[in-house]
Amino acid sequence: MTSAARAKRRSPSEAVADRVAGIGWERAESDLDAQGWAVLPKLLQAEECERTSRLYDEDPLFRSRIVMARHGFGQGEYKYFAYPLPPLVAELRESLYPHLAPIANRWHEAMGLPVRFPAKHAEFVKRCHAAGQTRPT
Repeated sequence: MTSAARAKRRSPSEAVADRVAGIGWERAESDLDAQGWAVLPKLLQAEECERTSRLYDEDPLFRSRIVMARHGFGQGEYKYFAYPLPPLVAELRESLYPHLAPIANRWHEAMGLPVRFPAKHAEFVKRCHAAGQTRPT
């Protein structure tokens, strides 16, 4: 079976998880350490970006809209999704978290902060909810 045929048989979440697994995580971690951000090439396909950007006009999907100038943050605006999250966003969170949590834990250790992030995203969400943070951010 060709890789294209295998890709068609995978669920969208498997495809996202495969792309996340294929990220050069050593480079991403190095970039995060050096500059606080990293580019993750080919994480999303063009149609996924287009489909997700079209969600911005669907106000019922969002719990909050922030106008940056109103808060002295500059120009523009951003929105926070409400639950349930769009499937792609939820899949990205679930797939990226296990790679990012160890980096965050290393940073916390370096800063002398005692809090550590759990290994699984579901455990992190559970911790947040127990602490009263029940809205997605």
